[in-house]
Amino acid sequence: MVPESLAFDALGGGMRGHCTPAGIAVGGVVSGVSALSRDDWQTCRPGDAEGWDYLVACETGTPEAFGLSAARVEAGGAFLAGAPLFTVGYRLDTPFQEEAGTPASSFLARLAKAGARALVRGQEWRLLAVGSPFTESCPLVLSPALDEAGRSVVLGELLRAVEAEARRQKAWLIAFKDIAPSDMALVGPALMAAGYVALESLPHAVLDLDGVAEVEGWLARLSSATRKDLKRKLKRAGRVEVEWRSSLAGREGEVRSLYESTRAQSHVHYGDFEDLPDGYFENVAAALPDKVAFAFYRVDGQLAAFNLLLIEPDRVIDKFLGMAYPLARDNDLYAVSWAENVRLCLRLGRRYLQTGQTAYASKLRYGSGLMPSTIMVKHLNPVLHAAVRLAAPWFGFPRWDPDLTAYRRRAGLRVPA
Repeated sequence: MVPESLAFDALGGGMRGHCTPAGIAVGGVVSGVSALSRDDWQTCRPGDAEGWDYLVACETGTPEAFGLSAARVEAGGAFLAGAPLFTVGYRLDTPFQEEAGTPASSFLARLAKAGARALVRGQEWRLLAVGSPFTESCPLVLSPALDEAGRSVVLGELLRAVEAEARRQKAWLIAFKDIAPSDMALVGPALMAAGYVALESLPHAVLDLDGVAEVEGWLARLSSATRKDLKRKLKRAGRVEVEWRSSLAGREGEVRSLYESTRAQSHVHYGDFEDLPDGYFENVAAALPDKVAFAFYRVDGQLAAFNLLLIEPDRVIDKFLGMAYPLARDNDLYAVSWAENVRLCLRLGRRYLQTGQTAYASKLRYGSGLMPSTIMVKHLNPVLHAAVRLAAPWFGFPRWDPDLTAYRRRAGLRVPA
């Protein structure tokens, strides 16, 4: 008997499935990642800091804008695939960021961008996304027992479940959010065969510390001007005290306040995608005691900044940095936190320091490279999907990020009009 949560007739699609070595693959939607087996998930993606425990922690106190669920595919009782899902009212102007100080832009380019903003401003489509609004990349899990043919069958069944759920919720736009390059190689062909269109997401800034043994080794790789600037800032940071912890223990309110303060200072804004679940920091700390690290920065005893980092087998993810202004800026805590995070990577033997998808200017100066990320989108209305296909190059997020645009100009790269 197929569990009710997996039956397509519950989604209005009738009972259907396709053969795999484990039997008939049947896909469906459940209430959330918490309804899936932790052991099954961990078997598919061991070591992920933003895995089952993290995703379940984010299911508590979720912002009202998001409706969470999960898709899964099974055959003969064996788990074959799963992914978190969320629905949201997606503003079509979300990728567009105001670009300050760009005299090098041609008049026609600026006019075209202004026209694109005006065309979609205020328009909103209901979106069903595969992934999570709270993760770095799309946490789609596939059984390691699947060969290429079996993976194709299972992905096809997953897509049928997702698209049936989208129709049920009248969410006609579907997106696989932030697919990492390694996952794109696995799932990209199946998605493109199903008509999904690739859209550039914001890349991840990643610092490669291969061959670096100490902070001085990292500094030596930077430009002479950046190295001199960083050394000056680190030298005058004598008033800063740094404390590393794995829990918040009474600092929950301060941490949330610092996060909101930093968010308000940002020059890029992505709407609902910046909202975190209530109790996010304490819930994540409790759920990931061996994969989370908090750095607290004090100046003359006053809490001036905090940093949340997630630890994986090969990398440290700099997840959130919160600062008190102007105290943090006056004491160069952004530069200090970079040096501390490099030290943490070296201490733990982690090669990569991943620092997120915004505020690229300093990250690039400090030696980071850019790891691409892809969104795969499909509109279930064929006419509107044709429009999505035509508009996809215009809606790539890097095109509209002011830091990335300035970086392309400095590097002599082509800047999209």
